[in-house]
Amino acid sequence: MTPEPTGRLVPTATGHDLILARTYKASADDVWASVTEPERTARWFGPWRGEAAPGNTIEVQMLFEESEPWFAVRIEACEPPRRLAVVTQDEAGGWSLELLLTETDGTTELRLVQHLTSTEQLGEIGPGWEYYLDLLTTSRTGGPRPAFEDYYPAQQAYFESLA
Repeated sequence: MTPEPTGRLVPTATGHDLILARTYKASADDVWASVTEPERTARWFGPWRGEAAPGNTIEVQMLFEESEPWFAVRIEACEPPRRLAVVTQDEAGGWSLELLLTETDGTTELRLVQHLTSTEQLGEIGPGWEYYLDLLTTSRTGGPRPAFEDYYPAQQAYFESLA
């Protein structure tokens, strides 16, 4: 079964925001721990090392990518358990990302926002985030890990059509 893409593209003053969301029956504190504690991020994205604080750069490993690369992540803002803003940097360039959490009646919505200056690679970026957010969900529920092949290239045309 191919997962349905959920991402949407919103124009901004400097480009576009790619926004993807997931909802969890959990407190914002618990979801925050899933996206900030290295033992828990290792379950769905990869571990990180360094001293995490606004203005600092940590290193994050992508465990579910070929060669499991490490890359630099500069923490721009950290407002537990509501907002984490980072800029990533690797040999492919840099990305500006935010994780925004909103809790209502014991349910938390997590929104991943990637601030884009170009939509050129949207067909690759979107399916990747859908995959990683579903990995986050399965890390929290214990369900079977999704296969990347179910996301890319299956969702590529959807994301390209958003631009």
